Amino acid sequence: MTEKPTDALSDLADQIDDEFEVYRQPNEFKDISLVIDNDERIHPTLIVHIDGDDASSLADRLDKFLQECGAQTQREQYSESDIRVLATLD
Repeated sequence: MTEKPTDALSDLADQIDDEFEVYRQPNEFKDISLVIDNDERIHPTLIVHIDGDDASSLADRLDKFLQECGAQTQREQYSESDIRVLATLD
C-alpha cells in the first residue's frame, strides 16, 4: 500500500519542524509556519511561510532542504520579509 500524498507532506512538515525548530518555538512568533493545502487531491501542497528580517536566506535554506528531501519547490515572494515556499511530492 502506498502512502497518501497528504501523509507524505505531513511527514515532510515534521522533518522541517525538527530541522528548523529554532524558528518554530511554541508561545512565540514563528518565523516559519507550515500549512498543507489539500484542495487539489492529486497534488496537495505544503506551504512554508517564512516571515522576518532573515526571510530570504531562510527561504534559501528551506528550499534546499525540501529539494534534498525529494520535493519540487516553487517560491512566492510578497516582500523582502514575506516569502512562501511551496512544496509538492510525486
